[in-house]
Amino acid sequence: MVAEKPPDVQQLLTSLSDSAADRSLRQHHVDREKLGLFNVRAFSFLIMWYFFGGCTLFLNKYILANLRGDPTLLGAMQMVMTTFLGFVQMYLPMGMYTPVSREGKPPHFWRNMILVGAMRFSTVVLGLVALKFVSVSFTETIKSSAPLFTVFISRIFIGELTGMFTFLSLIPVVLGLALCSLYDLSFNIQGFMAAMATNLIECTQNVYSKHLISGEKYRYTPAELQFYTSIASIVVQIPACYFMMDLDKVHRNLDITLLFSLLLNGVFFHFQSITAYVLMDYISPVTHSVANTVKRAFLIWLSVFLFGNPVTLLSGLGTVFVTIGVLLYTKAKEHDQHLLEVREKYKNENIDSEMLQ
Repeated sequence: MVAEKPPDVQQLLTSLSDSAADRSLRQHHVDREKLGLFNVRAFSFLIMWYFFGGCTLFLNKYILANLRGDPTLLGAMQMVMTTFLGFVQMYLPMGMYTPVSREGKPPHFWRNMILVGAMRFSTVVLGLVALKFVSVSFTETIKSSAPLFTVFISRIFIGELTGMFTFLSLIPVVLGLALCSLYDLSFNIQGFMAAMATNLIECTQNVYSKHLISGEKYRYTPAELQFYTSIASIVVQIPACYFMMDLDKVHRNLDITLLFSLLLNGVFFHFQSITAYVLMDYISPVTHSVANTVKRAFLIWLSVFLFGNPVTLLSGLGTVFVTIGVLLYTKAKEHDQHLLEVREKYKNENIDSEMLQ
């Protein structure tokens, strides 16, 4: 008579299979992050992120300055458009990501979506508060510290270690953007606190989003993050719009040109956001923050050519610092990664030798 398998054997085999799959997926993400922006797809999404970010920024300026649009209405329209387009992209990925097939929602799905959505909304509102009290250049100077914030937040949330050489290479990047935007500074304690809070929340949002997109067991797609967090943001934004929007001004200024500009701006904003989410799956949060810093410096110089903004010695010097810092960051990251691999190899060899004794 053949003995039957104990009932827990199949469960054990399934558990081992899941563990192997988790390890394989983890290794896949590690290998992809090693390539970073040298990955062709990652670099392509970086270019698209820069392009749509520039389109959004300059159309923002056109709507607010030339068409006299309401900033609260502008933010609300961005969220509405990115919610609609995010829903479409969940079913039409457009080659941006690989759809994930699973049964039901991941654990704590709505908690995560509401949390990220609230952070997205908070950065928009606090950003508007900051601009009310201080200049754009002052806000950009505060945001130049984002890579340093991201290093510490990544360590807390996802356990990512940043090597000493990589950390030191961030200093010229941070200093460079600060110099690029170091003109017409107007200090105000309310504006300073709002700008600093915006910076901290935005860094936390990016790291947490990276954790959700690159999860080992339950991976969120960029379109899911875009759609569901936008819904959560809209829910929070509705009462804020009631108190912050100047309805008389909106009614007076709203015409076909403004409406078309708001819709087009929402499209640009959506693709800026989703390309940023897609890029997160290819690079680490710190690299993403450095890329965002370079984007800001790039947009500062683009505004010089498009709007004739004055060029200062500090702007030129800051650009040199940012460029040198990015090159140093690339080499430092390779060096620290090599040191980590050597340590891991040495550690494994020691373990093997101890087992043979």
